[in-house]
Amino acid sequence: MLFNSYIFIFIFLPITFFIYFYLNAKRLTEASKAFLVLSSLFFYAWWNVAYLPLILVSMLFNYTLGRELVQHSTRKRKYASKKLLAVGVIANLALLGYFKYSDFFLENFNDVLGTEIPLLHLALPLAISFYTFQQIAYLVDSYRQETKEYDFLNYAVFVTFFPQLIAGPIVHHKEMMPQFATLKNKLINIENIALGLFIFAIGLFKKVVIADTFALWATQGFDISYKLNMLEAWMTSLSYTFQLYFDFSGYTDMAIGVALLFNIKLPINFDSPYKATSIQDFWRRWHITLSRFLKDYIYIPLGGNRKGEFRTYTNLFSTFLLGGIWHGAGWTFVLWGGFTWLCLSYTSCLAKDWLTTTYTFGMVYYL
Repeated sequence: MLFNSYIFIFIFLPITFFIYFYLNAKRLTEASKAFLVLSSLFFYAWWNVAYLPLILVSMLFNYTLGRELVQHSTRKRKYASKKLLAVGVIANLALLGYFKYSDFFLENFNDVLGTEIPLLHLALPLAISFYTFQQIAYLVDSYRQETKEYDFLNYAVFVTFFPQLIAGPIVHHKEMMPQFATLKNKLINIENIALGLFIFAIGLFKKVVIADTFALWATQGFDISYKLNMLEAWMTSLSYTFQLYFDFSGYTDMAIGVALLFNIKLPINFDSPYKATSIQDFWRRWHITLSRFLKDYIYIPLGGNRKGEFRTYTNLFSTFLLGGIWHGAGWTFVLWGGFTWLCLSYTSCLAKDWLTTTYTFGMVYYL
């Protein structure tokens, strides 16, 4: 179910909104949260109900492990906690890797060794990259004793909340659960409704009018046309550049707007990234919550820039290589991650404007 579909706008969203606040008005708080979880799971299952058990098992596993991590940390059993955390992270990455990267590895294995192992042709479960990263962050926060909510229903609301479930933003437990627990957020807020509808309308316009129009031109150039002259090639590339941004940015705006209807404030995910003056500035503006995750849960734990210049470059390389692979299974994404690292590593040595331009169009090409 897409945010820009008629069934979402005119049926699913109004019904969910009114029943949720009706239950809260009757002081049936637990029932309202349970209804929101069930609605979110229905929203998720609309695409393919076969993958509904996958997200349920993932939630139950991570919730249970998160509680164990907190208890072990409280007892100061740090070694056991690290092992539990490692098990949790590996299990989540293995799940993501199986569905997203199995065929990629099998293809390359066959190419290198000349084997003919059949591909699995697995359909990628909807939003698996987002809810996997979100729950890895939860496990790390639990290990650090930064989580406070341990009721499964609350955890299920945090993971499945439908505005951010499909395409982000990638949210943190500590920034979401206090909002669901605040009593005033359980009442209809006219100001938030007006603001939410306004932001949703902006996002809808970005997606339907701008992104989908550029998509037609990009498709014509990349998929249909046999040969392009220089002007047509530039128009096609720029069309895809703007399609990519307005599609993702528009969808994020719609998510923020819908969440506001429920008095929940999601983090800003885009801040005019094509106005960036450097590559560092670009990554502070583009997919902000992903950049935050990569920094807080990969770059800094690896040592950040605290262990010398060589380690800094190595940590940057590892971070953006993983960031590239997260976007998709293919060598183009690996190259994109490596190219990003190269640009960040040498940004102080090269002219900023040239580098930013090269990076932007290089990113579009590799995506």
